[in-house]
Amino acid sequence: MRDLWIAPAVPRPVPLPPPAPAGAARRPGRRWWLPLLVVALLSQMAFAMVTTAVRQTPTIDEPVYVGAAAEYTHEHRLRHNPEHPPLGKLLIGAGVTLADRHLDPSFTGDQGRLGRHLLYESGNDPWRLMLWARLPVIALTLLFGLVVFAFARELAGAAGALTALALYCFSPDVIAHGSLATLDVPAAGFVLTSAWLLWRARHGPRLYVPLAGVALGAALATKISALPAVPVLMALGAVSVWHASTGGRGRLLMRAAAGAAVVALAAVAVVWATYLVVDPRLRWAPEQHVPHVRGLRGLLVELLPFPEAYRDGMRVQFGLENRPWQGFLFGRLYSGSLWYYLPAALLVKTPLGMLGLWVCGAVVVIAVRRLRPAAPYVLAAPVLLLLVAMQGARDFGTRYAVFLPLFLAVGAGCVLVVRRPWVSRLAGALVVFVAVSSLRTYPYYLPYSNEAFGGPGRTRERLHDSNVDWGQDLGRLAERLRERYPDERVWLVYKGSGVPAAYGIEAGDPRGVHDGDVRGLLVVSDSAAAKATGRLAGLIRSSRPVDDVGHSITIYRR
Repeated sequence: MRDLWIAPAVPRPVPLPPPAPAGAARRPGRRWWLPLLVVALLSQMAFAMVTTAVRQTPTIDEPVYVGAAAEYTHEHRLRHNPEHPPLGKLLIGAGVTLADRHLDPSFTGDQGRLGRHLLYESGNDPWRLMLWARLPVIALTLLFGLVVFAFARELAGAAGALTALALYCFSPDVIAHGSLATLDVPAAGFVLTSAWLLWRARHGPRLYVPLAGVALGAALATKISALPAVPVLMALGAVSVWHASTGGRGRLLMRAAAGAAVVALAAVAVVWATYLVVDPRLRWAPEQHVPHVRGLRGLLVELLPFPEAYRDGMRVQFGLENRPWQGFLFGRLYSGSLWYYLPAALLVKTPLGMLGLWVCGAVVVIAVRRLRPAAPYVLAAPVLLLLVAMQGARDFGTRYAVFLPLFLAVGAGCVLVVRRPWVSRLAGALVVFVAVSSLRTYPYYLPYSNEAFGGPGRTRERLHDSNVDWGQDLGRLAERLRERYPDERVWLVYKGSGVPAAYGIEAGDPRGVHDGDVRGLLVVSDSAAAKATGRLAGLIRSSRPVDDVGHSITIYRR
């Protein structure tokens, strides 16, 4: 009988990792330096965020989130703040619970009054409560730094990953908003995580496609503004599955469609699970008016497979978009919105070295053939989210585009794939420039602006609201008044959610008395000054600035 010879199965070749950039040859002990540098960068960021969080009083949005978070975790009911889904507030609520807060279950006010009642009228220490509420967001922000590092390392090697992580860790916007009990950085980080997992799904779709859907669901369950990323990430899921599959075109199309469907179904499941965690019976009795939405927006709301509370939150958001907001850009106060507001604000508030590396990184990701397959994963979601945000009605700050420092840090790390010694040196110099600019603004990250626009001390001349003054310096103001201006008459126009009396500030409202009676110190939040008209504008013009608190509040003498 003839011997049978069976050809061995030929394994599918596994793509090699990208070659390391020039100068990245393995050296003895290098395996230890890489994690040490990662730990050093994240430790610097943690120090900056925690020490900033300790000194800042509640910003405008934080009491709303903290109050709703306490309600979700303590009473397990959905009543307040439907315009933002529960996941981010559940994370905040974990910190609030550890702070051993006291909450009055019989309180019946709106969401703004609920937060102030919890912080100032329930026997809680507002400093301690706010710090504990911010700590989960700080921890999550640090974890997203590891995602930035891992994503960039897979594309550009260790040197590129360290460059990306350094840009992330020194980003003033990420530090500023990552140290607050707000939702912008968590939502952006979950979108980035989903894109990274979909990139990995090109070689492991069974594991990474569902995980990417979970990350997308976490973003959707944190902020409704993440919805425009859904079609992009579904398409990337289809592309990844197509790349990982073999067979005829029909079979590939079916698998690609299944990949997109898995991303969507996993995301929807996470959103439902989040609401069920708050209230397994999904009771929904909103405390605020929910507008009726017609047309295509109304049809979109009705078709989405989400809980009614989520869809009512979308209706509230659409209602907010229809309100006549005011904006402030480069000294001009205007009504409505400007399509170029966000690009202009980003030009002011992004370190100059970071802007240069962002542009170079985007060019390299598109132009270098080896990186071109990664371009949609790095650039598509942030570009679409930015375009959508630019059409919004609320010109309130770069926090609406805080996803850019995350995604574009990854792209910037790819610059080091270009194997030219001068490229590595230039990239290193720009990273150092970014680090110095960021360290110089410590601990005033919210009002940061780059050197071309005069630094944080002059941001108020060009921008307002969360770009400069979000109510964060009420505690610093109280300290300044005690130390430098004891026993002086104080008149205060404060834009924020804090309660001045809770920090020992005794002040009158100058808008309620005759101009001649306003004598002593006139203290005005810079956001209020930017939008000042009528009597307040006259009071400011006839006063002499004598002091500055945190680059967000100005003290005048009359």
